[in-house]
Amino acid sequence: MRRVAARVLGPGALSFPTWGYALFFFVVPVALVLFYSFGYKPDEFTTVATDRLSLDRYGEVFTGSVLSTLLATLRISIVGTLLCLLISVPFTYWLAVKVPPERRGLLLMLVMVPFWTNFLVRTLGWQIMLSPDGFLSEWGQALGLLGGPLDILYTRTAVQIGVVYNYLPLMILPLFVGMDAAGRHLREASYDLGAGRFSTFFRVTMPLAMPGMISGCMLVFIPLTGDYVTANVLGGASGTMIGQIIANQFNTAQNWALGSAMAVSLILVTLAVAAAAGLLLWAGRRVFDRAVRVRIDTSEAAVMEGARS
Repeated sequence: MRRVAARVLGPGALSFPTWGYALFFFVVPVALVLFYSFGYKPDEFTTVATDRLSLDRYGEVFTGSVLSTLLATLRISIVGTLLCLLISVPFTYWLAVKVPPERRGLLLMLVMVPFWTNFLVRTLGWQIMLSPDGFLSEWGQALGLLGGPLDILYTRTAVQIGVVYNYLPLMILPLFVGMDAAGRHLREASYDLGAGRFSTFFRVTMPLAMPGMISGCMLVFIPLTGDYVTANVLGGASGTMIGQIIANQFNTAQNWALGSAMAVSLILVTLAVAAAAGLLLWAGRRVFDRAVRVRIDTSEAAVMEGARS
């Protein structure tokens, strides 16, 4: 009893806000959604019934239009994550290496400025800009870049633009921390040892920035797969994402069993894609490390042969 009391009332009690938050706001809701996914909708006025459990709802998820929407969501999420990464790498390298330290705080604050605005308001701003009578359409026609009004609103292209804009800061911030870890002294040491800019970037900066890159990809990919605001505002009927269908099942169709099965399926697919990407990244890093080690060993052997001769 004393040991139990010491654990409950001792230093372990300080961690209660953390595991209590995770328990009541993550574990319990996810468990409830998982339980509802085995139920069914008995009639028009009842949201869910669990007196007869089955996997029938999952069969409805992986067939027909729901499956195609899930695959389209994964495509938008993967492409959006890759675009955020491609945009963030050169910008973050410039910010961490080229910009003087006294100005980096201001530029990082400017990166965070969009987060000070409501997510829906930011997305509505893109709806105005991408509309056929918006200023982007007018400028494009005035400069001769467009032969007619801009016609990408309510398409998957508009959704892709919106998600990249909305989630780009989540990629920049952890990547900046990783880039900044490869400080000036390490880069100067690499230059002194005869490495060029590209060699230093790929052998010094990028390996040290890899944890930030992985964190940024996870921070972008996971919430992007469940996003329904951007698709609802910019996508219309042709840019539907699985998050919209899940929300409609809970709010409009009142079919909590099918909505729960969709939510669980989305979680499992997201985890599977993240695990596959992590495995590929691990394998690629092993191959890269082995290639670099072979080059170093070869160069050392050449130096020894030269010294002997």
